[in-house]
Amino acid sequence: MTTTVLLADDQPLIRMGFRMVLESQPDLVVTGEAENGRQAVSMARALQPDVLLMDVRMPECDGIEATRQIVVEGIPTRCLVLTTFDLDEYVHAALRAGASGFLLKKATPQELMYGVRAVAAGDAVIAPNVTRRLIGAFADHLPDPAAGRSAADRRLDLLTEREREVLELIAHGLSNGEIAAHLVISEATVKTHGGRIFTKLGVRDRVQAVIFAYDNGVVGRD
Repeated sequence: MTTTVLLADDQPLIRMGFRMVLESQPDLVVTGEAENGRQAVSMARALQPDVLLMDVRMPECDGIEATRQIVVEGIPTRCLVLTTFDLDEYVHAALRAGASGFLLKKATPQELMYGVRAVAAGDAVIAPNVTRRLIGAFADHLPDPAAGRSAADRRLDLLTEREREVLELIAHGLSNGEIAAHLVISEATVKTHGGRIFTKLGVRDRVQAVIFAYDNGVVGRD
């Protein structure tokens, strides 16, 4: 099955590098290149690629606003956002805008290809070190777990003890493989728990589950 990808970055050499990596694979096809966020939205609307791989910082319309417009318009393209820095002030906003994943530009070709394929398949990808940095950056703004329970918090009561444990590990940026090793269970079992967690919390993917965990005190104040 072929996955179509639209590239959006204001640096031609970076776009060329991504194109070379992706088109080295028979199942990945680059359908176009955009040099700013406004053009990315327009091309996503016209071409409706499976994945839009774009820089968070672009002229005219940045990756956050481009993602938000695509989600609001109901364009089926899923957005995988890239950033140069391990900690970027735009990461949290991009995920809230509806990005399906977040990777560092220094990701290896293998990580990039995995991310594109995973997002195209309906999964979500977020670099573990980005997750960990986000936790540190937003720790002072996280709700106190001892505070009163909100309506959203009550969804946590639907989780089993093991599902709550898996959610906390997801929120701390562990991959499925790392969670499996930590809990001494199979990676397939971790994926099953993840699917049930998403359903019970009413979130669409791993990224939204992490945001839910931030908002509802699952992540402690270390």
